[in-house]
Amino acid sequence: MSSHLIDDEVLIIADGGEMPEVTYHNCLYFLEADPEGPQITINTDSLLRLKRAVIEGYRKIILRDLTLDNRDKGLYRGLARTMVNWQRLTSFCQREGFDTSSLATEVRTILHHFLTVEHSEVLTRSRQTCINCTLTELINFFEQVDLDPSQLPSDWEMLLCLH
Repeated sequence: MSSHLIDDEVLIIADGGEMPEVTYHNCLYFLEADPEGPQITINTDSLLRLKRAVIEGYRKIILRDLTLDNRDKGLYRGLARTMVNWQRLTSFCQREGFDTSSLATEVRTILHHFLTVEHSEVLTRSRQTCINCTLTELINFFEQVDLDPSQLPSDWEMLLCLH
């Protein structure tokens, strides 16, 4: 029975919205301590699954805000929120002993593509930029995901002057 409970909670955490770590702690409380919950003891393997669901939850919302097709949708939160969620994700991973190098590689690749297309569309389609952060914040994010800004279009910084 507890396996099904863990399966359900993994889905809730990974797909539960903007704060996967908060959802994780709520799930732990519900499963173990809530008088109205099942009051089970979570084994090491199940706890690991729940923690990985937190990582997946953050990954999903970070990628949502780096998905070009989402820029004009209500669910889009922008690069500023992407950076906040990246910080939350990396802090969680550091506390829990997870490596973020593969996540950084994925985010770096998608961020590079995102900025390259955004730059092109702002220049060629007179699109208003969706960049909602400062140059300093973006450069700091580049450092965190090891993105070399020299690999971007030569005048990419102009995106930050247009919002």
